[in-house]
Amino acid sequence: MDKANKTDLMLNAPVEKLIIKLAIPTIITMVITNVYNLVDTAFIGTISTAASGAVGIVFGFMAIIQATGFLFGQGSGSIVSRSLGQGNVDDATTTASSGFYSSFLAGLLITVLGFIFMDPIVYFFGSTDTIAPYAKTYLTYILIAAPGMTGCFALNNLLRFEGMALNGMVGMLSGAILNIGGDALFIFKFNMGIAGAGLSTCISQYISFAILMYPFITGKTQVKISPFKMDKNFRQYTHIMNTGLPSLIRQGLSSIATIILNNLAAGYGDAAVAAMSIATRISFLAFSLALGIGQGFQPVCGFNYGAKKYDRLRHAFKFTIGLAEVVMSVFLVFMFIFSEDLVALFRDDPEVIIIGTRALRAQCIGMILLPVVSVGEMMFQSSGNTRFATTLSLLRNGLLFIPALFILSSLRGLYGIEEAQPVAYILSYPIGIGMIIYFLIHLPNESKSN
Repeated sequence: MDKANKTDLMLNAPVEKLIIKLAIPTIITMVITNVYNLVDTAFIGTISTAASGAVGIVFGFMAIIQATGFLFGQGSGSIVSRSLGQGNVDDATTTASSGFYSSFLAGLLITVLGFIFMDPIVYFFGSTDTIAPYAKTYLTYILIAAPGMTGCFALNNLLRFEGMALNGMVGMLSGAILNIGGDALFIFKFNMGIAGAGLSTCISQYISFAILMYPFITGKTQVKISPFKMDKNFRQYTHIMNTGLPSLIRQGLSSIATIILNNLAAGYGDAAVAAMSIATRISFLAFSLALGIGQGFQPVCGFNYGAKKYDRLRHAFKFTIGLAEVVMSVFLVFMFIFSEDLVALFRDDPEVIIIGTRALRAQCIGMILLPVVSVGEMMFQSSGNTRFATTLSLLRNGLLFIPALFILSSLRGLYGIEEAQPVAYILSYPIGIGMIIYFLIHLPNESKSN
């Protein structure tokens, strides 16, 4: 398909088919990536409970790396889709180049600072003395991979916002599959333990990076990525970061909340840290389905908002909400029923299973409301309404969740820690609904042509 037809497809094809077409590669990518994370957790769980806890510690730090990649990837991608909707390919190319190289350099900075402050980092993220050696070993390889990881997130988002989600899927999927194979090889065949899991992640991330870069190098994309195309005006980088700020807040606050959760859970032993880590990863697999559908909607939103096709945007949003709710509800019912069996797959420890099962079931209850708020946040970000998107991210991931952790843990102990995230989801729902209604009402009623 030529580049002109891609734009025509985003602006004129039936939104139902278009969103499903764009969502399927994204869902597959997210599900396989999360399956890898779960397999990684299961493999490491065969080492010890302390090793399982180390995964949760490093997972919190990896959220910072992901937040950095999404800051520049989502920020530049959202601007790119609106520019392409307006027909400004040169502006889109400048934005894409600026966003990608900023992301890669930020990853390098994370690597340098991570090695300097490794010991404080693992304890800051909630490590106990028994977990710390495993966490530091695993973190070493993650830090080496950090520039490739931030680059992958940026490239995948740029491809997705251009409507090339399939290419993004190939790159991310290749890395996840290689990672699973590498885990089995390095952990069991070469007896490298948790270091094998880290090495596998590092290698697979750079392979994904090369695959994701290929469409940009070979001219298969509308936008180009070149250091010579980077914007020389600092204001553009501010615009990219402001647009990507909700993603940074979402991921960054998730990391902060993970730190707090791990520290609070550590008071109940390694089993509690491991159980909460396992429950969080399993629940995120369900969330990834709704998130993938929402990310299929994002380029449609950006293109049509840029082209002033507001009626089409409204229709696309309503369809996305309905589809995400149905798909996620089915999955959550399954997870609730088989929670105990799912947790046991990743650590055959009676204490871990008891804690993890209750935590996972609480997550299932709260997450039933999540698609509406999550897709609404994506709509705000993709249309450039960073004020609403940032506010909703702050509420759902920090201003409601973090106080809930402290209040409920003091009132209900470990039960309160398990219940904090679902409570935050429920409290954010009416606020998100109000913002969404206000936004949709204030869009013009009649579509405007270019």
